[in-house]
Amino acid sequence: MIRGWCFVLVYGMGFHLKIEREQELEPNKSYMFCPNHASLMDGFVLIALSKNPIVFVGKKELVKIPLFGFFYKKVVIMVDRSSPKSRKRVYEMAQERLQNGTSIAIFPEGLVPPENVVLAPFKNGAFSLAIQHKIPIVPHVYYDCKRLFSWDFFKGNPGVFRVKQCAFIKTEDLTKEDKERLKEKTFSLIYNELENDRLYMKDTNRQNNEREFKSPLS
Repeated sequence: MIRGWCFVLVYGMGFHLKIEREQELEPNKSYMFCPNHASLMDGFVLIALSKNPIVFVGKKELVKIPLFGFFYKKVVIMVDRSSPKSRKRVYEMAQERLQNGTSIAIFPEGLVPPENVVLAPFKNGAFSLAIQHKIPIVPHVYYDCKRLFSWDFFKGNPGVFRVKQCAFIKTEDLTKEDKERLKEKTFSLIYNELENDRLYMKDTNRQNNEREFKSPLS
């Protein structure tokens, strides 16, 4: 039901989805989705594109956003980053969902960075979970969400959200000592995709980016 609602939301707002898949998902298999984060639309795009059931890990504060918060709490394992107990609970809940064949989605930047940032540094959570549960990393690259659905009131318009589902990164043979290497590999892959996209970089480097628009997702 939520996936259908995401389709209605995305297309009803005048957007279209165009996805390039370097590798296809297998039904009833768990994955760790790791997209770059640039817009409030990112989560809706991911849900709309994936037939595999997904649960997100995200900040509990976002449940307060009107309407968005209602759907947010239905598909998100909420975490209070200031609480070690809450962070431990995330791992326990993620393990339960993964055993049921559900996939996990974590925006590894942990926030929506200022619009003049190509890609913010990644946090560890997604990679620790992927290694612990031996599930593949699925890097997603969102080229247009920031440009077409911005936090800047004077910017944005209907258009095509281009998404690239990159080849999966295996974790079966990795241990916790490989976490940094896995994180760096995923970061470099997504960063290079964004840096080589003319439209994304033109928008990221635009002159008025010194205003550094913030969002409730920061």
